[in-house]
Formats: sequence, structure tokens, C-alpha cells
Amino acid sequence: MRLWIALHLPRLPLEVFAPSWSTDTGSVVLEQERVLVASPYAQDAGVRTGMRRGGVLMLLPDARIHERAPALEADARQAVALALLQYTPQVAEGEESTLLMDVGASLRLFGGIRALCRRVRANVRALGFTASLACAPTARGAWLLARANAGRAVRMEALLRRLDRLAVLLMPPARPYAAWFDGIGCHTLGDLRRLPRPGLQRRCGRELLDLLDAAYGLVPELYEWISPPETFRARLELYDRIDDADLLLAGAQCLLLQLTGWLCARQLAVERITLQLEHERGRVARPPTGVEVVLAEPTWRDEHLVRLLKERLGRLTLEAPVIGLALEALQVRPMAPPNASLFPEPGGSEEDRMRMLELLAARLGPENVLQPLPLADYRPEQANVWVPVQQKVSAKARNAQLPPDVLSLPRPTWLLARPIALLMRDHRPFYGSPLRMASNPERIEAGWWDGPETRDYFIAEGLDHTLYWVYRERIGMGEDGPKWFLHGLFG
Repeated sequence: MRLWIALHLPRLPLEVFAPSWSTDTGSVVLEQERVLVASPYAQDAGVRTGMRRGGVLMLLPDARIHERAPALEADARQAVALALLQYTPQVAEGEESTLLMDVGASLRLFGGIRALCRRVRANVRALGFTASLACAPTARGAWLLARANAGRAVRMEALLRRLDRLAVLLMPPARPYAAWFDGIGCHTLGDLRRLPRPGLQRRCGRELLDLLDAAYGLVPELYEWISPPETFRARLELYDRIDDADLLLAGAQCLLLQLTGWLCARQLAVERITLQLEHERGRVARPPTGVEVVLAEPTWRDEHLVRLLKERLGRLTLEAPVIGLALEALQVRPMAPPNASLFPEPGGSEEDRMRMLELLAARLGPENVLQPLPLADYRPEQANVWVPVQQKVSAKARNAQLPPDVLSLPRPTWLLARPIALLMRDHRPFYGSPLRMASNPERIEAGWWDGPETRDYFIAEGLDHTLYWVYRERIGMGEDGPKWFLHGLFG
């Protein structure tokens, strides 16, 4: 089943300048010196659509007046469309600030049309815009329902009934003939369909009939889908200067929504992103502050990225006010399919564990969350190093081990960071009590490139039957015999 969602952004021109009305003191957008859109505060003061600039200033002397900027409106629509690509790759731009989405193949994935519409509304609201949403089996039908704010019509029968009740002047080709339609009593699309088609075509042109037929599903519809760019970089101009890093999260979330749509459309997952905090320009210009997030496991969802940025911004102290944000995907890779295991692992998957480690690294600092990296070295203290959890460790390095033909003694559970020199009593090493050798020696000779080491390792047992891992040095023996060291403890 083919199903379309149409989004009409009626307040887009004003919201390009002020996505949030929390600090609104009266904002107005003018087109040809007349009010195009006014904020709620300005409307409460008496500002109305079509009012001239002088009337606005008389009612609101401190009003923020903006000239309509079609380029900014187009950028804003492009940002909304980019975020919606996470639901379907088939997104097109319609007339009069409208976006069209073919979601027929996405319904089961997102839990049905109701759940999908809720998610789309939430995303548009998170981006800072309001929208009239409608869905229908045809793109033109959904467009007309969205322009009239007439709700959803999932089945064709319901769409026909709703369309018949809509006003004729919702169709752009019909507006030049508004007086003629009013004179003949043709007010709805149902009335328009009952008129003779040859005469209607001679009077109003073929464009009106084509739009009508497309809305009612009588002719096929063709659209040019929005194509995502090759690389991702999005920017957001803030409405005011911000001195608190925690307040930047809402703006960063808008950019992450666009990143999610771009990743889904390109079938990619991101491994490293950077958020640039832009400061003042001009004579007091400062370089942007960079907030970089490195992921141990690639992701294409924004929820985890929002949590990581929240932790990073919470630990950040701003040296200057922020006036803009820019998000860039520095490192991406092809999206891996999700794990389709019939019996999922208890306690979460490997991806869930990596998400937890990434969150800890963002909260505590990457230098405080480490992972072991085994090394193929015979020396015990060199056989393992600790590296940040974000560092990629190959499977070959992770499985590094001694050659399989080498027979060695069991290794202790706890290896000391630095060996402890042991006392000698009666020619026996002493650690709380005399130690008795409980195994044959294991000789380790390595490190010829950075200082050769020759050691004989033993499993030693104390009087309390505690097992120790000790060794004696064979190079540099003193007059009193070889030196003994404690290197590990068995559990």
C-alpha cells in the first residue's frame, strides 16, 4: 500500500529567525512592508497579518522586525527534510512550504501510521518548527489535506470524502479564477468535479485538472526526491548569545536529528563527530571551541549521541558566549546490519556494553576509562597495556598470545605493577614466612632490543598455603647469590 505524509510549515518564515518563543518580546516578519507572520506575543499586542510597518511600531515600539529571507527559509526546509530521511529515502519538496514523504514501505518498521506521525511531529517540534501534518494514499491528496489541516485519510474511500469537502481555492491553479468560481456557486472540490471537464479546461487550463486528477488518484505522480549530500556538515545560528554550556544541548539536538537522517539515507554509521561552538566575530573574534566525540562502536541513532554530548557539555566551561553551532561527521563507515540472533545474550548485547563504556568515558573523561590491550611479549609486565576505550583494537591484537608450542606455568590472577624485592633467610626467599618452591622453573628470556632480561619463574607456597609467583634474576647476580622478586599473587 502506498501512503504519503505531507508536512505544511505555515509559520516557517518567522521561525527561521526565532525557533523558540521562550524569550519572545514581539517578533514580526515583513514581506513588501506588510506583516507576513507575527509571534504570539505580537499577536496579543494587536499585530495582524497584512499590517504595515508603521502600525506594528505604533503597537510594539520594541518589536523585532525581520525582512522575509527566502534563502533562509529554503535552508530551514532542507534541514527538516534531511531529518525526515531517517523514515524514508523518498522525501520531496512541494509547493508553499510543504514536504512530501512516501512512507508506505516504512509503516511496519515504525509501528504503523499513528506511531510514525507522532515521531515525525516530535522531530519537527524538536527542530523548532510547527507543522500541519496529513496523510493520504496520494501525494496531492495529502498536500491538500495538510494545507487545510484536515487530518489523516488512510484509505482511498476516506480520502475521496475528505477531498470533496475541501475548498476549491486550496488549489493554486484555481485562485486566479476565485471570482468566477464564487459566481457559479462552486465552492468545494466536490462541486468542481461535477463541472463539465471540457469547459473547465478551456476556462481554467489543463493544470487545474491535472492537479485534481492527481489528488483523486486518477493519474500517476512523479517527484524528484531530495538527495543527501556526500558529506555532512550542518550549522545553526543561535537566537541569542549563550553563556551556559548546558543550554546548548537543544541546539545540538537539532543538528543531531539532521545527522541521523543523513546517516540513514546514506546507509552509514558515524564513528567520530565534532561540535564547533562559534563565538563572537569581528575585532573580538575568538576561534571556535571544539567538542569531539569518538565512538567505540559506530552508530546511526541520535539518542546515544545526545547522551554523550550532554555529558561532554556538562563538563565544559565556556570562555566566551556562543552565537552559533556547527556539527560535522568526521569519520563514517558503512552501516552494519543489526544482530538477528534468535536467542539474544542476557544482560544486553556487545553494542549495549560499548554504549555504556562510551557514556562513562564522556562523564569521567577518556583518560579514566581504559581497556586492556594484549601484546605478544614473553615478559609479563609487557604482555598487556591499558589504552582508552575509544581506541580501536583489532581482533588480531586482542587475541595476541604466546606461541602455542610454548609450555608455561599458570599465570597469577593479580600481577603487581612493580616487582617487590624479597628478603633472603637461610638461602630461601622470605615473604611473611619462608617460601617453598612448588613448581619447576620457567625461564623467560626476552627484551634484547631494550635491555635483556633473564628470569626463572616459580610458583612458591608460604606457610599459610598462599601461592605466590616469584622469580630470580640470572643476570647481575650479587655476591650473596641471585636476587628474588615477588611478581604476582594467585587467587
